[in-house]
Amino acid sequence: MGDILIVDDERDIRELVGDILEDEGFTTRLAGSSDECMAEVEKETPALMILDIWLKDSNMDGIDILKVVKKDYPEVPIVIISGHGNIEIAVAAIKQGAYDFIEKPFNIDQLMVVIRRAMETSRLRRENVELKRGDSGPSDMIGESAAFKALKNQLDKVTKSNGRVMLSGRPGSGKELAARYIHANSTRASAPFVLVNSASIEPDRMEEFLFGRESDKGIEKGMLEQASGGVIYFDEVADMPLGTQSKILRVLVDQQFVRVGGSDKVKVDLRVISSTNKNLTDEINAGNFREELYHRLNVVPIEVPSLEERREDIPFLAEYFIDVLNKVQGLPLRKLAEDAQSLLQTMVWPGNVRQLKNVIERVLILGDGNSDIEASELPQSAEGPTAEEGRVVLSSSLATLPLREARELFEREYLLTQINRFGGNISRTASFVGMERSALHRKLKSLGVVTSNKSGARVAHIEEADAEPAND
Repeated sequence: MGDILIVDDERDIRELVGDILEDEGFTTRLAGSSDECMAEVEKETPALMILDIWLKDSNMDGIDILKVVKKDYPEVPIVIISGHGNIEIAVAAIKQGAYDFIEKPFNIDQLMVVIRRAMETSRLRRENVELKRGDSGPSDMIGESAAFKALKNQLDKVTKSNGRVMLSGRPGSGKELAARYIHANSTRASAPFVLVNSASIEPDRMEEFLFGRESDKGIEKGMLEQASGGVIYFDEVADMPLGTQSKILRVLVDQQFVRVGGSDKVKVDLRVISSTNKNLTDEINAGNFREELYHRLNVVPIEVPSLEERREDIPFLAEYFIDVLNKVQGLPLRKLAEDAQSLLQTMVWPGNVRQLKNVIERVLILGDGNSDIEASELPQSAEGPTAEEGRVVLSSSLATLPLREARELFEREYLLTQINRFGGNISRTASFVGMERSALHRKLKSLGVVTSNKSGARVAHIEEADAEPAND
């Protein structure tokens, strides 16, 4: 249930309390002096301390021990006990960070109530810290496309080093997942992964959030201190306030900082991973991001491809999300019909992988759990209330064009989508659309569609027109 350190100079009392707590299922350790107490704390941090305020033949009294322990181990709740209790002593103990104060002779039932409340409060604080810092999350990498394999190859190369990594890519493309993959496969995997969402923290609270705070009530560790030994991930680092950027730069150089309200330097051992969906060079030119910090963070730049650059992976990702949502939320375990897979691969995904997961979750919640997922269940399978069986509803822009222009526009977008769906493979595209390979090449040339390498994969796009010569 928990390890409790009992500190009292009266042997009978500490042994009595120890026996009672062990009967309740707790593990206990006993100390009769300040030296014994500090030795036990340094050997292993206790889950809770019961501390007598007066300790005979000791270098420190209970208040001195309280100050030291709350400074170095602020998460440990401490219950103060004393046979000479008065209001002044109780107030002093609480100000120094004690959870509660109990006067001797105490009622055992009262002591047990206080201990259980203190343990529960400590547990909730730890869980809250873990949730805030994003210490848990998936690190599975799913995909078979060339773009995905190129990304994974880059990530595998940086997992065993301590080099700083800058992940760039569109929102929802999986930058956080890539960061977690690096952490999970590194030598720091057993240490914390602390997520700092730069865009969601109020600028005036950013420094306290990162560096922690010292006050009369004790020490509150910030995200940097909590991440020590592990990885700190600055999500959307371009949104970090300029003033904080300069202080983060100093931390990267010195690997130490001072808490807000404090004076002592705190040393940390950190691996830093950052991400952005913005062009940081443009942000630097606009005066929104410090160039020195950019060069410190951008040691290994890695681009995370968008979902449209890895359409081949969409069926694998959809099946993965179905399995995860079944295990976590109890949603139906359904298969994707072939027409649903094809439609998912041709849809537009501005929200990338995050949007795909949301679509799959919506279909599982609203659909029939006893059948395969059909294309008709997907949000873009039929647009508008007038769609009928066997008909395609035109977009307003396409419907206003002459037939020849509309046909050319449709053919271009259709073939772009199919080529990217098959990872730039012209042979597979030709087979699917029902054309000879040579005929497809001629058609692509007439439409101005070309393919080129991007993020390790062949991607189709519109050929940029040559610049017109300047007029004489």
